[in-house]
Amino acid sequence: MDPNNIIEALRGTMDPALREAAERQLNEANKAVTFVSTLLQITMSDQLDLPVRQAGVIYLKNTITQFWAEREAASSDAPAFTIPDEDQQFIRDNIIEAIIQSPELIRVQLTTCIHQIIKHDYPGRWPAVVDKIGFYLQSDNSAYWLGILLCLHQLVKNYEYKKSDERSPLVAAMQHFLPMMKDRFVQLLSDSSDQSVLIQKQIFKIFYALVQYTLPLELISQQNLTEWMEILKTVVDRDVPPETLQVDEDDRPELPWWKCKKWALHILARLFERYGSPGNVSKEYNEFAEVFLKGYAVSIQQVLLKVLYQYKEKQYVAPRVLQQTLNYINQGVAHAVTWKNLKPHIQGIIQDVVFPLMCYTDADEELWQEDPYEYIRMKFDVFEDFISPTTAAQTLLYTACSKRKEVLQKSMGFCYQILTEPTVDPRKKDGALHMIGSLAEVLLKKKIYKDQMEFMLQNHVFPLFNSELGYMRARACWVLHYFCEVKFKNDQNLQTALELTRRCLIEDKEMPVKVEAAIALQVLISNQEKAKEYIKPFIRPVMQALLHIVRETENDDLTNVIQKMICEYSEEVTPIAVEMTQHLAMTFNQVIHTGPDEEGSDDKAVTAMGILNTIDTLLSVVEDHKEITQQLEGICLQVIGTVLQQHVLEFYEEILSLAHSLTCQQVSQQMWQLLPLVFEVFQQDGFDYYTDMMPLLHNYITVDTDTLLSDTKYLEMIYSMCKKVLTGDAGEDAECHAAKLLEVIILQCKGRGIDQCIPLFVEAALERLTREVKTSELRTMCLQVAIAALYYSPHLLLSTLENLHFPNNTEPITTQFINQWLNDVDCFLGLHDRKMCVLGLCALIELEQRPQIVNQVVGQILPALTLLFGGLKRAYACRAEHENDSDDDDDGEDDDENELGSDEDDIDEDGQEYLEMLAKQAGEDGDDEEWEDDDAEETALEGYCTIVDNEDSNIDEYQIFKNVLQSIQNCDPTWYQALTCNLTDEHRKQLQDIGTLADQRRAALESKMIEKHGGYKFNAPVVPTSFNFGGSAPGMN
Repeated sequence: MDPNNIIEALRGTMDPALREAAERQLNEANKAVTFVSTLLQITMSDQLDLPVRQAGVIYLKNTITQFWAEREAASSDAPAFTIPDEDQQFIRDNIIEAIIQSPELIRVQLTTCIHQIIKHDYPGRWPAVVDKIGFYLQSDNSAYWLGILLCLHQLVKNYEYKKSDERSPLVAAMQHFLPMMKDRFVQLLSDSSDQSVLIQKQIFKIFYALVQYTLPLELISQQNLTEWMEILKTVVDRDVPPETLQVDEDDRPELPWWKCKKWALHILARLFERYGSPGNVSKEYNEFAEVFLKGYAVSIQQVLLKVLYQYKEKQYVAPRVLQQTLNYINQGVAHAVTWKNLKPHIQGIIQDVVFPLMCYTDADEELWQEDPYEYIRMKFDVFEDFISPTTAAQTLLYTACSKRKEVLQKSMGFCYQILTEPTVDPRKKDGALHMIGSLAEVLLKKKIYKDQMEFMLQNHVFPLFNSELGYMRARACWVLHYFCEVKFKNDQNLQTALELTRRCLIEDKEMPVKVEAAIALQVLISNQEKAKEYIKPFIRPVMQALLHIVRETENDDLTNVIQKMICEYSEEVTPIAVEMTQHLAMTFNQVIHTGPDEEGSDDKAVTAMGILNTIDTLLSVVEDHKEITQQLEGICLQVIGTVLQQHVLEFYEEILSLAHSLTCQQVSQQMWQLLPLVFEVFQQDGFDYYTDMMPLLHNYITVDTDTLLSDTKYLEMIYSMCKKVLTGDAGEDAECHAAKLLEVIILQCKGRGIDQCIPLFVEAALERLTREVKTSELRTMCLQVAIAALYYSPHLLLSTLENLHFPNNTEPITTQFINQWLNDVDCFLGLHDRKMCVLGLCALIELEQRPQIVNQVVGQILPALTLLFGGLKRAYACRAEHENDSDDDDDGEDDDENELGSDEDDIDEDGQEYLEMLAKQAGEDGDDEEWEDDDAEETALEGYCTIVDNEDSNIDEYQIFKNVLQSIQNCDPTWYQALTCNLTDEHRKQLQDIGTLADQRRAALESKMIEKHGGYKFNAPVVPTSFNFGGSAPGMN
């Protein structure tokens, strides 16, 4: 292959005028032998300009990612393309050298390539990678070290999250590499160049990936643990060169010096938290935990206290370094040995480190003024919490105050001093309130503070609502949010809290204040009984303000607020539901028109989902108001149409849920027009959304059966979807749903003339059973389609089975079906499935012209029925229990029982048991038999109701069975004798109980019918004529 052609094509991809032709040329060439090898050579060539090499390496990365591993062919005609073996060998032989020699921009892409290759080829096809890494790591040429460590990092990353028993190839390799890495590090410590520190950082990143998820104890000895701990402490403790202070503060964390410290602290905090805390680790780490805590934890903590001292002295400390330091200290609070060392310093840490971190800063003020929307996004970003020193400070404060005596008292004393000082800097007051709010949960459980909190709000928080400073008004709302569970003794104070918050929400000019007010108002209403009534008259302006803020900020927390408010004020919201839905629909359109590559697009997607869920909540609130639902339908259909037509896949689940909500009571003509659109989506986007479509399809069938049957195209579309799922590779969950839908159609349309469909439905379900089935659920669901057909029309089913022929199948299908059914009778769970089994077996034994197989298995039929009735009895009892369940909330006080003495450790016994249980489960082979399912519980698919499950349908399986058996006894004594002759005494006793229950259920039904038709009239006995029992049967008297 001529490299020059490829080079020109790569150059062409950078020119808009030539791009399309160049990409076409590359795509045509990429399957040729030596193409991938040529790309790597181009990437490695120093003679070519960097943009061409970059274009080459990106194309190489995409090709390797897509075509390195063997894949299943999409169709049986042509096997899927894989990079040829000779190219793969060339890449394996040369990629490590390419990574070592390449500039940074190229190297980044090549590390992704080697990650993919190691993932698929190590150790099987590429054991030599270990030798090559070892060769360059041992080399005296330091120019090789960074590149080779990047390769080693990718090797370790491939095993980072694997369980211990899957890591043996990595552990074998690290037996050699871990000592080499340590020796290199010791050698580099004396070299203070940037390059040296970069290599040190890379070694730490490898070490972290090695121990982050599983600690390989076989690699760790007392000696090498001590050596590594010394290295880590040295790096944390060493001074950063003074010239780094010339770099802009925002850029300093990216300097190798600070990054190296960050990774050292990452390792130390992780080791302490996950493996070094006795009483909080799984049992294989017990010995390590004891060794770590006694031998290293305190000396590491000493070094970290020095970092905090530097911060206190106003020396620069990178935010992530500070955050990880606080995380380690937080872990130390729980252990007596580290607490003893920490105790003399804790008050100083809280006042000089934690408190400043919790105060409003210059950076906050700058962001608030320049971009209040970004300020809001940052304050509500959960990912920010993972890396924020402020969150780490808050966690340490909470742990120390809740776990160790006197810390809370002293911290509250410090905060009180600040709050009561007349001339205090407002930012300090903000910090003090931030601290108090963070401790709300602890304070509200302590008798000594609990009753004072109302006065604290009255005297120190309410006045701040009049502050000229926006951040103080926002903090006032925030504190009310965190103290929303205060037991107000004075109703006036609760009213004041609500009024001040409501005004902030509606009248404040600053958006961050409005957002905090919105959340505070909602939690107050949810937690204070009297609050709901007070806000009721203001619900329209409150809702309008909330909708406005959501549109302005696109903040997901606020869509949750609106949903909760809708549920709290369902009656008051009903008249403004249309206006609210219009507003939400407009906001949704605004949010989804963000480009996918635009900053914050992930946040926007979450917000858009929240908006769709909010519209759904509104629909559920107004479901009894038909005229409002009809008005909402048009607005919702526009939103649904937008999502489906633009193929915004991430919102399919939500819009299908909306469509379901719109069809629960009735299905309008507009909603029927949606079905072809849904069908089209199914055809294009495959099976992925079939289970999300299921509730909507179920509504089409059960809510408006007349329209469904008025035009054959509707049933054809639904059948076609089920058939495609059952014959494709959608997975067994989707296949269960498809079989369920076929069953629902059969039951819903019994007596409605769909005889021509029954053979198609039965064939689709039973054909699936000729291929591998992993779960009993799918097997029973497919059988249930045929059982439903038996219930629909026994003769139609039997003739269908007689005419069915599957390849490689010699036994008659009828015989196979009935044998499988009786064999699996214990696999039918829940109410509906057992009930269908009973109805099916009743239809079978009632037949005059019985297939031969029924006579052969006659002895199994009544025992199978008694088993089913036993399950039904449990299932009915379980349902009744669920209906009567009510949870008692216990608001117990937790005064001092969680506090530890200075010489006590915090041992998480529950957590330990949980970890051991997880470890045990992970060690087992996941055998389903271990997990005894409670067979009385409702099954997952039982929510898709049918006519058979409808209470008004009066289809009672107990009475039907009793009637059928009595009828057989009277009309066909020989068949009756065959059915009952081999019954055990236990079975006969069970049949008697079933008969008794049938009578009780009949009496209950009669009573219910009488009530329904105007109640009891005692002047004359009322006996429904529909219950006409024949002669007695044994056990059925």
